[in-house]
This record gives sequence, structure tokens and C-alpha cells, in this order.
Amino acid sequence: MRSYEFVCVLKPEIEEERRNSLLEKFKSIIANQKGEVTSVDEWGMRRLAYPIKKFNEGYYVFMEFNGESQVPGELETACKVTDEVLRYLIVKKGE
Repeated sequence: MRSYEFVCVLKPEIEEERRNSLLEKFKSIIANQKGEVTSVDEWGMRRLAYPIKKFNEGYYVFMEFNGESQVPGELETACKVTDEVLRYLIVKKGE
């Protein structure tokens, strides 16, 4: 298994309940691909360096997980079709 880091910026207007359901959705995608989430850190509301889709703020979430090589692709697909995600980044951690 490989180690990955996942950061996503969510729209600031979404409610806490919806935000939690999105995080559970991302965790379940990782678990369904036989991966494991090692840590989740919600950085909270932060000001963006530049406007994204007319938003000046976003809710940041940082997640570390282990999984096979297909897990980031599945997670990326989920982020692309989720309207509440403004930006995301998935990187493989160095050794």
C-alpha cells in the first residue's frame, strides 16, 4: 500500500451536516477500495489566495490515507462530480 495526502476546499456556504456527509463519502470511497484513512484534520474556514467560482473563502479539509494505486483515481472522480468541492489535491507521500 502507498501513503497519500488529500486536501480539499469546500464551499463556505454548506452546512455542517452536509460537510460531514461529504467527508464520510470520501472515507467510504477509500474504504471500499480496501484503503484506510489514517488521519483527518479539518483546518476550517480560510481565506483563499484568489477567488474561486466567486468565493473568497473556503472550508479546508486535510486527510491522510493508505491505499492501492486506484484509490486516488476514485477519489478524484468523486471530487469532480461533487458541486461543493471547489478545489482538491491528492499527492503520494515521499518515502
